Amino acid sequence: MGKMYEVDELCTYIGNKNRKRWVAYSLRKDTKEVVNFAVGTRTKRTLKQIVNSLLLSEAKIIYTDKLNIYNSLIPEEIHCNKQYRINHIERKNLTLRTHLKRLNRKTICFSKSMVMLTACLKIYFWG
Repeated sequence: MGKMYEVDELCTYIGNKNRKRWVAYSLRKDTKEVVNFAVGTRTKRTLKQIVNSLLLSEAKIIYTDKLNIYNSLIPEEIHCNKQYRINHIERKNLTLRTHLKRLNRKTICFSKSMVMLTACLKIYFWG
């Protein structure tokens, strides 16, 4: 039996506010655990890393927001982008921004390198 996942992305900065980066990640719907994440620009390449791992795990349904990139990455029969289907991952975004100051929007704290941001997220998600 396949699993259900939520996929979303949140914005942060590397070095300065002109270098915007996106943290895309997937959350298993029943256990609320983070399955995978990728940091990069908000492009098909970054999101494809997340979606491919979910497709390999035989996902039953993948819930996303209405970002049009997902339509070309996820097969239509398992993709759902209706409103109010990604509440858990949106809540997780708020929790991440609260716990990790480097992800907060209006702050002078931010990561100075991609390596440190990735390491910090690995520790937070799986440490």
